[in-house]
Amino acid sequence: QGPISGVNKEIAVLQCHGDCDPLVPLMFGSLTVEKLKSMINPANVTFRTYSGMMHSSCIEEMMDVKQFIDKHLPPVD
Repeated sequence: QGPISGVNKEIAVLQCHGDCDPLVPLMFGSLTVEKLKSMINPANVTFRTYSGMMHSSCIEEMMDVKQFIDKHLPPVD
């Protein structure tokens, strides 16, 4: 995997993780977000954690995903 360049360096990323995930420990999510920040513009990387969430999703996460999509993708007619 080569370096990221051009427009891809400015891509917005939302990474979400539950702090009680038994399959993918939070530490791995934290390591992943740091790697992403080293590859693309770190200002465009958002890492959200959710208290008590396991390897699943929650309403708060879905609201954050909706806000991210609304902000970064053009509206669909």
